[in-house]
Amino acid sequence: MSDAAGTITLSLIAHTNVGKTTLARTLLGRDIGEVRDAPHVTEFAEVHPLLTTDAGDVLQLADTPGFGDSVRLARRLRQADSPLGWFLAEVWDRFTDRAFWASQQALRHVRDTTDVVLYLVNAAESPEAAGYVDAEMELLGWIGKPVVVLLNQLGAPRDAAHEAAEVERWRRHLAAQPLVTRVLPLDAFARCWVQEGVLLAAVEAALPPPQRPAMARLRAAWQARREATFDASMQVLAAGLARIALARVAVGEGTGLVAQLRTQVRELGSRLRAGGEAGPLAVAQQQLAEALDREVRDGTARLIALHGLEGDAEGEILQRLATHYDVRLRVDEAQAAVLGGVVTGALAGLKADLATGGLTLGGGLLAGSLLGALGAAGAARLANLVRGTERSWLGWRAEVLDGLVDASLLRYLAVAHFGRGRGQWREGETPPHWPAAVREALAPQREALAALWAQRPEGERIEPSQVEALAAALQPLLAAAARDVLRRLYPVALQQETSA
Repeated sequence: MSDAAGTITLSLIAHTNVGKTTLARTLLGRDIGEVRDAPHVTEFAEVHPLLTTDAGDVLQLADTPGFGDSVRLARRLRQADSPLGWFLAEVWDRFTDRAFWASQQALRHVRDTTDVVLYLVNAAESPEAAGYVDAEMELLGWIGKPVVVLLNQLGAPRDAAHEAAEVERWRRHLAAQPLVTRVLPLDAFARCWVQEGVLLAAVEAALPPPQRPAMARLRAAWQARREATFDASMQVLAAGLARIALARVAVGEGTGLVAQLRTQVRELGSRLRAGGEAGPLAVAQQQLAEALDREVRDGTARLIALHGLEGDAEGEILQRLATHYDVRLRVDEAQAAVLGGVVTGALAGLKADLATGGLTLGGGLLAGSLLGALGAAGAARLANLVRGTERSWLGWRAEVLDGLVDASLLRYLAVAHFGRGRGQWREGETPPHWPAAVREALAPQREALAALWAQRPEGERIEPSQVEALAAALQPLLAAAARDVLRRLYPVALQQETSA
């Protein structure tokens, strides 16, 4: 074991046009080289710093030219020790086939400088159909360094069972290759940071013992940075949800209670329509929905920046149904008798209404039972007192907030999986197994979330300190659920944590 700082070099090698430079951009978190659908885009090996520690350790990544004619390349390297072979490799190939010559130079550089080879394969092909793999394994044998095989071009993230089956298929095919130490999934377009942690652990295990202390320090530095990004992401989500949960929009008083009730019934369940003349409730609904849209956009932009990506955050397209709104209408005592004469109720209804915190107009039920139980004028006073407000206001229902918690974690997963090699961040379809994993991970937190929604302060005016307090309470719940989701999606990473 050594405490001296060390430099560890990883070389990214693959058949031409499999996506090495794209994956290199994802791992490095910045643009390098040129990415396009053409062979031999990377002409020479390019070395880039990947990670450093305060102790001076360096992890660097070499992006190499893609293998074209692997069989011919293996034959040329076997001839390299003879005079004719030297002439062909160093003179003839240089002037007659520059791409072929560059591949040879890159392989020699890899052999002389590399500690671990990252060999990238196209997982969209079956191992048996990828005939170039056997010839390239011969080339890797000539290099003589430990090899970690990475499965690229996996497509959209899939559930753990399907991914494990894909890994096992390639592992069996390469089982006879003594230099292959591990087979891992790592798609350049849709990898997650926890998968990078598994890769670094595999690199550490493949290194000779003298180099492992330096790699362990590099892994610890990487983990600290990723954990900081994770914590900051949870802060962004919690702050956004707190602002949404405590959003209040005043409803114009209009022509009184009866007119307001008619407006609500007419507009309940219908989408907001652009243009045209809108009533006070519709205007308030639109303002609340626009505030939510801004919050989603701003929060997504912050997540993108935290993860070293670029791009315009596309706000989620939300169904703006009136049932998403929590409508609190002030009951005017002079008009309460009108409603009291129409709606009657019983004490059981009164209990149900008080349990919701006041006079609730929504969810398909008009809580007029309170009026029937206490009388019109008395009910009006109680409703105003329970609400603690002298004006009508609009806010989000608790069940909508539960849905927004799910949506927030799905947004986090989308950003955390976005490979830098894809270029600018853009919204994509959610893999079908993600929503279920999120719901399962949030199940243990639902009771605590419900308590937070129920404890929201009443009234139209909300202080910044109240938003901060709710965000502070939400953050550990979100973090626990997000970690649970990642463990469900990547059980291999969980095994890595428990064995560390």
